Amino acid sequence: MALWGGRFEGTTDALVWTFNQSLPFDQRLWREDITGSIAHAKMLGRQGIVPESDAAKIVAGLEALYADLASGAASLPPEAEDIHSAVESMLFARLGKEVAGKLHTARSRNDQIATDVRLWLRTALDELQSELTKLRVQLVALAEANLGTVLPGRTHHQHAQPVLLSHHLLAYFWMLSRDDERLADCRKRLNRLPLGAGALAGTPFPIDREFVAKELGFDGVCPNSLDAVADRDFAVEFCADASLLQLHLSRLAEELVLWSAPEFGFVELADSVTTGSSIMPQKKNPDVAELIRGKTGRVYGDLTTLLTLMKGLVLTYNKDMQEDKEPLFDAADTVTLCVSLMHRMLETAAFKPERMKQAMRGDFSTATDLADALAADGVPFREAHEIVGRIVRGCIAEKIGLEDLTLEALQAYDPRFTATALDAITPEASANARTSQGGTARVAVEAQLQLARASLEQH
Repeated sequence: MALWGGRFEGTTDALVWTFNQSLPFDQRLWREDITGSIAHAKMLGRQGIVPESDAAKIVAGLEALYADLASGAASLPPEAEDIHSAVESMLFARLGKEVAGKLHTARSRNDQIATDVRLWLRTALDELQSELTKLRVQLVALAEANLGTVLPGRTHHQHAQPVLLSHHLLAYFWMLSRDDERLADCRKRLNRLPLGAGALAGTPFPIDREFVAKELGFDGVCPNSLDAVADRDFAVEFCADASLLQLHLSRLAEELVLWSAPEFGFVELADSVTTGSSIMPQKKNPDVAELIRGKTGRVYGDLTTLLTLMKGLVLTYNKDMQEDKEPLFDAADTVTLCVSLMHRMLETAAFKPERMKQAMRGDFSTATDLADALAADGVPFREAHEIVGRIVRGCIAEKIGLEDLTLEALQAYDPRFTATALDAITPEASANARTSQGGTARVAVEAQLQLARASLEQH
């Protein structure tokens, strides 16, 4: 099954063979390996590097092999060293070495694997961005459906100022939109063809790399043969982008964990996305959200693995680089699954507006509005801030909230208060007063929703 051996007299130690073998994890590249080989074989025949009749037989053999593997009529030989030797040995069995042996002309496993991984990641990126679009659409739908809902906005995990739930949800929409932009940028740099670089120095055969690039849907070719086989920037970049995306999912997951707890009660997660306890019958655990939060460290680990793997490697290919695939596969699998599951949680979530409103009673989150009311009447804001600070202190002592104050009570602190101050300190008025661009007022959020919809339409 090895694609080498002529130079060796002895046999490979069984443990060494197992240690060296990559088929257990790179077998998932069989589609890409065959697809790349078909394009390469077409080019070999087109350029006259191998007879066109042989190239046609190789292409037909590879297409038949692809169909058989896809249908389950054939399976990869488990004893093969890697995906390349597995595919080639199966082709040998079908066409014979005289014809099949010509496929590997003008290429190396070094440029072959670099091509396979790029092809695989390109598909994985498209799938991830498709799932991410569904999640972003869901966030916009939830924002549109909850324009009248106000909840306590927080800083330092303390109640700060009232905000619209729609505004809060759209914050995650924009985070995920930046993630989508980063993934799109990653795809642009990824989409260059390494094949044709050979082992490291190119090839003396009159190959046509641009033809192969066009056949495989690449935007162009890697311009330097050394860089083509040694580069794994695209894998590192993807894992970095995936880490940021997973970070944002983790933050949203944490919100859902907290909001679904009895102390908050802001949301109820559906039975389909929660689990129970083996001992406590009453429990409804947000396990999906917790696992998304937990798997974030796993994706970070994939990024760290790749960074550490590549940091000390001289040009060009080193066997260390065989270790690039497992963290890359894991990061892509993990983040795509987490995006999909977050979408499922949100599309079945039931938000509780009354509980959110109740949570703001007595929380002093409209204190800034009280200070703003004085400032609007000409009182320097720093002075107004001091006055309202005393009011809050007095309310705490009396065990009442700002909403319990009368105009007479406010004027006892400062006679410059007017009736408009009482109107300003409701949570709804507080939120809707913030009409600045990007603010939490309904009119500002509606404008933000227009931007969000436009962003989705441009995708």
